[in-house]
Amino acid sequence: MCIRNHHSAECGTPPHIDDLRPNRYLGYFENQYGEQARFICDRDSNKAVLYLGDAGLATPHAVVDGAVPDVVLSETDLPRVRACWQPATANREEV
Repeated sequence: MCIRNHHSAECGTPPHIDDLRPNRYLGYFENQYGEQARFICDRDSNKAVLYLGDAGLATPHAVVDGAVPDVVLSETDLPRVRACWQPATANREEV
């Protein structure tokens, strides 16, 4: 997945994300302010992270049950994260 970065250098270096692993779900969205978000879920480990420009592109933020506990998301961004979370985890087995 190749996404052109629209953020300033102060936001950090965007993560290198490959789509070579079959059980990896990738999502991307951009909000009305141009902030870019990259959602990555590893279905094998049932772990997901979100990279956000304004929260530091180099920092992965854990996604837990469709929410991002350590980031305050806007009312428009939270549904977008959940829209990525739902298909990424739809077929997972509960442990």
